[in-house]
Amino acid sequence: MPNDNGFVLLTGTANLPLAKDIAKILGKDVDETVTVFADGEKRITIPENLRKRDVFIIQPTCPPVDANIIELFLIIDAAKRSSASEVSAIIPYFGYSRQDRKDRPRVPISASIIARLIEYAGAARILTVDVHSEQEPGFVEIPWDNLYSSYSFLPELKKHFASNLVVASPDKGGVPKATFYADLLGADGVAIVFKERDVMKRNESKIVNMIGDVRGKDVLIVDDMIDTAGTLCDAAKLFKERGAKSVSVAATHGLFSGSAPEKIKAVSLDKIFITDTVPIRKEMLENPKVLIISVAKLLAEAITCIYNGDSMSEKLIPKSHREERN
Repeated sequence: MPNDNGFVLLTGTANLPLAKDIAKILGKDVDETVTVFADGEKRITIPENLRKRDVFIIQPTCPPVDANIIELFLIIDAAKRSSASEVSAIIPYFGYSRQDRKDRPRVPISASIIARLIEYAGAARILTVDVHSEQEPGFVEIPWDNLYSSYSFLPELKKHFASNLVVASPDKGGVPKATFYADLLGADGVAIVFKERDVMKRNESKIVNMIGDVRGKDVLIVDDMIDTAGTLCDAAKLFKERGAKSVSVAATHGLFSGSAPEKIKAVSLDKIFITDTVPIRKEMLENPKVLIISVAKLLAEAITCIYNGDSMSEKLIPKSHREERN
């Protein structure tokens, strides 16, 4: 007999508000699974029957990265040992994704080993949002669907930028993303910031110049994440020095590590558009320039597509991204 029990949503502790928002859209409950022993070990307990049911685990591997990754491994294992039919790891933010290649001697390819461990734990599928490098799905043998926050961002950005817009990339690697946004927002052009990065140092880069005319323009910087905010703040200063009328940023993952909130407060950013893939620091929530755009609808639609066997590329990936993939 076919299974008509529906699917089950599980979550760890990484981003409970997002998991609950996704569940609300789907009209489901989401089971919280994690408790902690006195010595700090995580214990996973799944409160309902999973036998022959599809399971979706919502768990971004955001800071504290290693703790959230361990939770994900344990929840996957618990679901498989509970006879789940198929386990999908919904990872809105994929920790270690920036360590995606061997950029110097004697280093691991960390994103690869983390992805393979998720596969080894028993996940049948990985789903991410704006993973740092497009080649990362090739690290595993299981399906890996990568969605784009532009699905959530574009309706809101169109309300704020009707004309006089230049879309900017904070580095040469982000040019395709900037071009995509410029096309769909009807921008007047694209600006590109050039920076030097010392691979021997962590989170250190230096902006050296830019290409593009931003005089009198509203500049929108697009990026996949804001971490320490050093590059973002330096780029914002440079655009203002070159005559930009305003400078805003749209970034998917708002990590805001270390002194990032103070750096951002010290520069004249006009708007900061960020999603809720990871929990947002209190200092940023209290910043009146911050607008949080939820990806809950995007992920709820993706879960529905996976469960029903529908195409995600047709429904959830904007046209230009589909063209890039083809």
